[in-house]
Amino acid sequence: MAERAVVLVGHGGVPSDFPREQLTRLKSLEGRRMTTGAEPSDEERALDTTIRSWPRSPANDPYQAGFERLAAALAAKLGSAGLYVAYNELCAPTVDEAIARAVAEGARAVTVVPSMITPGGVHSEVEIPEALARLRPHYPQVEIRYAWPFDLDLVGDMLASQIERAPLLFTAK
Repeated sequence: MAERAVVLVGHGGVPSDFPREQLTRLKSLEGRRMTTGAEPSDEERALDTTIRSWPRSPANDPYQAGFERLAAALAAKLGSAGLYVAYNELCAPTVDEAIARAVAEGARAVTVVPSMITPGGVHSEVEIPEALARLRPHYPQVEIRYAWPFDLDLVGDMLASQIERAPLLFTAK
């Protein structure tokens, strides 16, 4: 049981075999809720549960497969801290579920980090902070930190390093 945990949050993707009419209905209900400020309807909750629990594989959800590879690479760099993955939407587990699992497994300090790196996104700047504010009162014994925003100079360094690694992909003009 690790006392320190990291929750890596990805966006989440739509499985290629998920019924389009159900996705369209879910997005319609979400859009209506966002414009009215209402709580999610029972239908929206049911559709959200359906898409999040849809069976995934690298074939039908390459985003999840890639995100799990990123999580494995990060886990190898965290020492004794436990790593948990979460998805902002469309996939399970949720941020709430990942934090609950980390705490149940002994975490007393949880750092949440989004994989979305640029400022201005509603997921990293609004939705995830709102989720954490909602969760903190449920875990008063746990320090929940949010590793955001990213230092854009460090992000630039990482991107420059990637460019140097792939000289055939980059041609100076």
